[in-house]
Amino acid sequence: AVVDFANANRAPNLRYWMGTDTIGRDIMSRIFYAYRGAFTMGLGVLLATVPLGSVLGLVAGYWKERWYSTLIMRVTDVFLALPPMILALSVCAILRPTLFNSMMAMCIAWWPWYTRLTYGMGTSLRNEMYIKSAELLGASKVHIIFKEILPNCFGSILTKMTLDMGWVILTGAMLSFVGLGEQPPTPALGTMVSDGAKYLPTQWWISIFPALAIMVIVLGFNLMGDGVKDMLSGEE
Repeated sequence: AVVDFANANRAPNLRYWMGTDTIGRDIMSRIFYAYRGAFTMGLGVLLATVPLGSVLGLVAGYWKERWYSTLIMRVTDVFLALPPMILALSVCAILRPTLFNSMMAMCIAWWPWYTRLTYGMGTSLRNEMYIKSAELLGASKVHIIFKEILPNCFGSILTKMTLDMGWVILTGAMLSFVGLGEQPPTPALGTMVSDGAKYLPTQWWISIFPALAIMVIVLGFNLMGDGVKDMLSGEE
């Protein structure tokens, strides 16, 4: 981080479009750098939770009468009963505050939603005629789950992923806001909002622009999710 006390606390101008913070760092440059951590968290959490949650949900849905299906769904219900933010805060409070540990906390809080989604779809699809035909032809259970049922779940999973990307980033910003995410001097959107809040309202740009950056990225992924849903459902 470049410290430039001569240009500290500069309001937005032609040189510093979003102003500078209390030690002269360009806020716009820090926001762009913080986006890297935000995208890393969003992609990392989804890449870890979507396969795990989807497979568990499909297994529990296809073998609904088995004991392990009941076990999977009761554990899922326990995690779903806890608000994701509270669960993530609890895990982060135990671990050392880093980007990786905050991603781990988010993974623990996020996988049950995909388990519940694919469980419902697997339960309904297992009674379809093409599944019964595959069973009569001697197809293996692994083939039926991953080649017959899973492809029919891709649309719903992809839509939820695009919507969840924004929520994961927002939750990660909340963690960094309370000091449980990336640590200074690495810029994080939530940390920037928290650091600038104490200087409101006089030096409003220090926290307002990072907050707007969070709003833009969350809104963008929500709109993308709506577009993906409309595209997959054939709506214009």
